[in-house]
Amino acid sequence: MNALSKTFYQYRRLSKIIKLFFIIAGPGIIVMIADNDAGGITTYAATGAKYGYDLIWFLVLLGPIAYFVQEMTVRLGAVTKRGHAEAIFDAFGSFWGWFSFFDLGLTNQLTLITEFIGMTAALSIFGIPPVVTVIIVILLMGFMVIQGRYWTWEKLALFFCLINLIYIPGAFMVHPSFEQILRQGFIPHFPSGSSNDLFFFLMANVGTTIAPWMIFFQQSSVVDKGMKEKDIPWSQFDTILGAFFTVVVAIFCLVVTATVLRGVNIESAAQAAQMLMGINQYVGTFLAIGLFDAGFLGAICISLATSWAIGEVFGWAHSLNLKVREAPWFYAYYFLSLLIAGVVVLIPNAPLVLITLFVQVIATTLLPAAMVFLILLLNNEELMGAQKNNLVQNVINFSIVIGLIVLSTAYSISALFPNLFK
Repeated sequence: MNALSKTFYQYRRLSKIIKLFFIIAGPGIIVMIADNDAGGITTYAATGAKYGYDLIWFLVLLGPIAYFVQEMTVRLGAVTKRGHAEAIFDAFGSFWGWFSFFDLGLTNQLTLITEFIGMTAALSIFGIPPVVTVIIVILLMGFMVIQGRYWTWEKLALFFCLINLIYIPGAFMVHPSFEQILRQGFIPHFPSGSSNDLFFFLMANVGTTIAPWMIFFQQSSVVDKGMKEKDIPWSQFDTILGAFFTVVVAIFCLVVTATVLRGVNIESAAQAAQMLMGINQYVGTFLAIGLFDAGFLGAICISLATSWAIGEVFGWAHSLNLKVREAPWFYAYYFLSLLIAGVVVLIPNAPLVLITLFVQVIATTLLPAAMVFLILLLNNEELMGAQKNNLVQNVINFSIVIGLIVLSTAYSISALFPNLFK
């Protein structure tokens, strides 16, 4: 009887822990999986086609880096109860506040355009006109936010996160050589070829794995969800889980094109999906569905990150827990940003593929500035108290900043002097 009681007690305790995690989980998983957005899928597909399995190890490294960046936003949001834009204005003044805000606004709007590029391209494969895709997406995204509850939006977003895992079965269906993946992919090395191309792809992969919008989104999401300081460990685990799945999805997406399309010049994930349909219809369909889902996830997060930031900066009501009539400007900008992105995508002969790849590079270039603000805020003992960065966290995060600066500088130098690194 005692053994039975003990088993029942352990079951009840475990069920409570799982229930508590599912209550708190969301921001970390969503921000990380949404980071595998339309631009990200295009970047992974193009990387696999150009370099095969050679850069898998680099994607693995990006998982822990993304976690260390994002977990700072969890602590900052839970302790200060303020979004990132508001925190910067309060701590560093209006000059740096506006600098950070315009940095975010520019990068986010460009990135949002790439999400619509990915979604329209994905559904065009199935014969759906871009204008119809734009209308459907805006209506669906509108439905998600006007419910007046953050909880509803979050659970719908998590459903789309599950669809993002479609690349995993797709990779198994192309029958890759796992021995070759382990030998070529997980041993750090740089493939031969043009150094300028390599730096471009490295920066694009960094830009799609760690982006300024993620910092703003997760911190505001933590605040809007009403998370407290005691919830930080659970939210950190939520972020770890999200980082793990981000890397897994990225690797499996790369494996698909590296196995089937190695040596083919891939300009977009939609092009890769169409080519794969001629080889394996199911794999090509999976890639197209995944591309649409990736763009949709990125769009719902990026548009909210900007809307939250604008509400914080101008003092407008800015919460998904408010109805449209209670936060009109918050929702007005949300829909405006979607309309702008949708209209740009519909412009005839717009260089959409070029925009998609270069946005990832721009994001990497602007990321160090956002990172520095974040680290300085986390080192403010008066602001953070016991949740202040420790020495190890500072070493790791400043190393990330230095690495980003070195990578972007090396890319710039290689663009000016293409023979220097050969």
